[in-house]
Amino acid sequence: MTMEIKTIVRQSVVAALYVALTLAVSPIAYGPIQFRISEILVLLCFFRRDYVVGLTLGCFIANFFSPMALTDVPFGTLATFISVFLISRSRNIFLASLYPVVANGLIIGLQLHFVFGHPPLFSILQVALGEFVTVSVAGVIAFLMLSRSKAFLELIEANQNI
Repeated sequence: MTMEIKTIVRQSVVAALYVALTLAVSPIAYGPIQFRISEILVLLCFFRRDYVVGLTLGCFIANFFSPMALTDVPFGTLATFISVFLISRSRNIFLASLYPVVANGLIIGLQLHFVFGHPPLFSILQVALGEFVTVSVAGVIAFLMLSRSKAFLELIEANQNI
């Protein structure tokens, strides 16, 4: 397989995994309090910058299934893109995990305010709390454990050479 095909396949798998994990918990993946298990995957960008593409694409597709798809597709995808881009440039995983908390809290919180009339500060804090629990707590713990695994580190390093 050529390098381009392997890259497309790898990004497609990451995008599909994001979509599948979001849809698996769809009742709690959309709305004011979101616990998207798929958001843990954004921390992959801490280890590999190129996963920005697959994760942004996965979020874009998953947001078509949102009850607020008309606004979630552009704004939710923008929040994820900002998050994964900043994560990919970060040197501290805990700090990196806070980017989606802030980006999603602000963008999705304001989206909920303008679409449904929810109080803006309350909406921002609700979304940020869900992101914090999912990414900054569960995600950081998961990736700190994975980063101690020789197999995980070898997989990440091997894929960088593809």
